[in-house]
This record gives sequence, structure tokens and C-alpha cells, in this order.
Amino acid sequence: MAELTTEDAARLIAAARRSILDGYQQKDTPAPKDAPVFLEPRGVFVTLSTFPKRELRGCIGFVRPDRPLGEAVVMAAKLAAFEDNRFEPLSRSELEKTVIEVSVLGVPELVKAQDPAARLKAVHIGQDGLVIQYGRASGLLLPQVAIEWNFTPHSFLEAVCEKAGLPKDMWKSASAKLWTFGASVYAEEKPGGRVGREALIR
Repeated sequence: MAELTTEDAARLIAAARRSILDGYQQKDTPAPKDAPVFLEPRGVFVTLSTFPKRELRGCIGFVRPDRPLGEAVVMAAKLAAFEDNRFEPLSRSELEKTVIEVSVLGVPELVKAQDPAARLKAVHIGQDGLVIQYGRASGLLLPQVAIEWNFTPHSFLEAVCEKAGLPKDMWKSASAKLWTFGASVYAEEKPGGRVGREALIR
């Protein structure tokens, strides 16, 4: 699996911004293919935030590595801007005041422990994102969410349950499947600005 450089991340974020711009004209955006890592199947999320307050404005992605990274970023950016049902579609004027963040996911690992105490120990704040599935309900939280909200492993597990629309203690049930995953996170310093790697552990 190829390593993603900061320069690669900058090209991905530029492609994400271009994808949103093309969306206003109902145009397709070519996926970047000029680096080997862009052709590798990866899970990815694109997060849009207001600037300078950094309030969430849209976030959509793909957990499973089902498509090439470049293609996944282009698709997720457009979905985050226009299809996140928590928000109105992003306007052209808003885009100029929006920073773009790309999280490239590691492959989710199933938490095999079924005992609640062991599940708590399996969650590492600052390193892990979480996915929960119970029946048809599922939810995901990226690793940086736990940092932003000062979650403990316990409150992080409760939060991912609530994200899935489940009772907050459903993570304790052996019938609920849990996965952890890592992520490399890159973001613009300002709209259209320099791209840097985000440190999850602060």
C-alpha cells in the first residue's frame, strides 16, 4: 500500500474543490490518477467546515476500500457539498469560505471482544474511528471527532451508537458489531490554502 505524501493530499483536496465547483454546472470531474496511491482502493471521507469558525458544513465518505482513492475523493466531495441531508446544499459563495478536509481510512478491524470491559479497552482515543452495526442500523465516527469533543472511550462508544440511531448503551450488546479504524487526515489551512497533515493526538 503506497504512502500518501502531503503533496498527494494537496492534489486530492484540489480535486475535491474542483469536483464541488463542477457540481454547480452538473459537470463530471476527472479523478486524479497521476500518483500510484490515487489508483489504490481506499476508504475516504471528505469533511467541509466553515472558515474561520470550523463548524461542520458537510461530511460524507466511504468506509470500505471499494474504489480507487482519487475517484472516491471526487465522489465524496460532491456528495458532502450537495447530498448531506443534515444541511442545505453548499452555495457557490459558501464554498469560498469553506475549508476541505480529507480523511484516508485504514481498513476497519472487527472488535472481536464481546465483553463490555474488553470493548472499552479496544478503543484508543486519538487513533481509532468507530463503526457500529446492529441489524440494519449503522453509524460511523472519524477518529478526530473523539478529539474535538473530548470523548473518553466510553462516551465515544455512546456517541457512535447515537449516530446510528441506537440506544447509547447498545455497544455493550454482543449482537452489536464494532469496528475500529485509523485515518490519515489532511486539511486546508484556509479555503484554497496550503494543505497540512492534521495531528489527531493533541
